[in-house]
Amino acid sequence: MASKVFKLIAKEIYRQKYGLEMIPSENYVSSDVLKALGSILTNKYSEGFPGRRYYGGNEVIDEIESYAVDLAKKLFGVPAAFVQPYSGSPANFVTTMAVCDPGDVVMGLSLSSGGHLTHGARLNFSSIFYKAVNYSVGEDWKIDFVELEALAKKHKPKLIWVGTTAYPFKLVYKKFRKIADMVNATLVADIAHIAGLIIAGVHESPAPYVDIITTTTHKTLRGPRGAMIMVTKRGLKKDPEIISKIERAIIPGTQGGPHNHQTAAIAVSLEEAFKPSFKKYATQVVKNAKVLAEELGTVSEVHLILLSLVDYGYGMGYQAQYALEEAGITVNKNTIPGEPVSPFYPSGIRLGTPALTTRGMKASDMVKIAGWIKRALEEIRGHDLPKEQKKRKDFLKDFKKKIHKNKNLKVIKKEVEKFAGKFPVPGIK
Repeated sequence: MASKVFKLIAKEIYRQKYGLEMIPSENYVSSDVLKALGSILTNKYSEGFPGRRYYGGNEVIDEIESYAVDLAKKLFGVPAAFVQPYSGSPANFVTTMAVCDPGDVVMGLSLSSGGHLTHGARLNFSSIFYKAVNYSVGEDWKIDFVELEALAKKHKPKLIWVGTTAYPFKLVYKKFRKIADMVNATLVADIAHIAGLIIAGVHESPAPYVDIITTTTHKTLRGPRGAMIMVTKRGLKKDPEIISKIERAIIPGTQGGPHNHQTAAIAVSLEEAFKPSFKKYATQVVKNAKVLAEELGTVSEVHLILLSLVDYGYGMGYQAQYALEEAGITVNKNTIPGEPVSPFYPSGIRLGTPALTTRGMKASDMVKIAGWIKRALEEIRGHDLPKEQKKRKDFLKDFKKKIHKNKNLKVIKKEVEKFAGKFPVPGIK
């Protein structure tokens, strides 16, 4: 009898092949990355680091991890790298532990301004075990450096995060460095979203300006779900013991055995990032995002777009996400700067071009896709979120039923399926 799991995987394959994956933190890995990720390397325990393991039989694992580390150092121009963190949030926890003591002040961009949970969001470890102070963006949706400087001088943070998850503009690391130096803070760049853009040279590298760099490997880098931590020359000079501090924070601080199949898959993706074709890819990602943003009436300097839906009604993020999903287009609801409703019922959506570009889509295709998005969004007009909280649960339940039967969305979905089916998905036959 065929496993139910594999039947469900087959359904997901269809969804990915005949839909448009536009969540900017998602991408497609190559067949080679999939092969490494599904290899027998998953069978081995390897606590410790190359040449210093707690288990025997790690000769080959040591070579694989050392190779991945060397590739990361060359790609990002740094003297030290770690490839064991399980994912982005654990990598940021490790980094915070290595730099700060519990109760120290950490600063990061607020969640509602496009920051990440691990940069000081409420209920996250970064605000439970540390004193979190958030800076924000101004009316132009760009980081308010006047506010950031004032907050830094007032609170004297031990660590300042430079990183975003829903910020459509390029980051100016030089400005952050100046403020960090004023208060002697360790400056950490979380480049999870833009790592691939940095490698390709379409976004400035933080390496000359920051002390530590963290990144996931599964977004614009097109690797498996994993993460890396890198120490810059500046970081080593600031704290010569930072490497051993990070090691201790990895093990025994936050995790045990590394996922060796994941490490190998990271190495494969880093090999691929050295190829000239990767630079062409990342350059096209930004071009596509720029065109898509313009077609939707906004701007993007990177790979993602943050689209306000206030013109469509009150609290329309959830409705937009669901309607677009019914049309075969996957995005995520997201807060916008100055969010008028709440993070649970936000007023915007976040979308991007990394996955579409991996499939070979160009700028002209973004024009078509923008047309479908605008048509789908017209179907949510008049479905404003109730301002009374007690009415929202029933409202959303009824909305989903209505939108599921929407004939216009069904027409769009057929058009999307016909279009998407023409573009190959790596790893899917």
